[in-house]
Amino acid sequence: MNDTQLTPHAEVPDAAPHVDAQALRLATYNIHGAIGTDGVRSAERIAAVIGELDADVVALQEVPLGGSFAPNSLPILRETTGMEAIAGPTLDRPERRYGNAMLSRLPIRATRALDLSFGRREARGALDVDVETERASGAAGALRVVATHLGLSARERRAQIRALIAAFDTPRMPVILMGDINEWFVWGQTLRMLVMHFRAAPAPRTFPSRFPVFALDRIWMHPASRLLDVHVHRSMLARVASDHLPLVARIAREHHV
Repeated sequence: MNDTQLTPHAEVPDAAPHVDAQALRLATYNIHGAIGTDGVRSAERIAAVIGELDADVVALQEVPLGGSFAPNSLPILRETTGMEAIAGPTLDRPERRYGNAMLSRLPIRATRALDLSFGRREARGALDVDVETERASGAAGALRVVATHLGLSARERRAQIRALIAAFDTPRMPVILMGDINEWFVWGQTLRMLVMHFRAAPAPRTFPSRFPVFALDRIWMHPASRLLDVHVHRSMLARVASDHLPLVARIAREHHV
């Protein structure tokens, strides 16, 4: 597995601090190229949904990142939300840059790109980001956030999960894995592997956004006791802006044994 440093990301003004002194809010959102269920491409609409989430960190999948095929949506999302933005393209060609991204209103201390490509399948990857947090006690803390979009075949996903788990250094700092796992079966081997590593986590349905029947988007944390709750954001705007609904988790700022 390749581990490469990302291009330095642009600095933006700090967003307003979150009011919850005990918990952080993190979200994952597959934005479907910023194309809504009405067929309209609108990064501004995606930004409005992200604003509704009031999240400290947002993992994004299927993000247009420039090229002649589609405009770069990330500057609009960064400027509209006031959050720091990191691009993690999995497809990087002159005609099309496309892939993962992350928005954060927490200070970012390190970024890494994990290559999860499998054979001749569509290139896949993960953003691996260390963010600085403030504990409930006021002391500084750190959190490792890994955001990904796994492949469509079961064999591919199993290989990608093995690669991700091998990359985790959980004793070093708390780890969150979130993204579009693309596992359509409740007891698929991909999910069993993740549950063995992270323990079970709530899995509300996020796809399709108009009438969700599949839990394709997931959030796990180690240590699992810090994952307070997980819910789907179901606003009217979110039902139209993408074919996935955003998934939101509350994370305790500190680990209590």
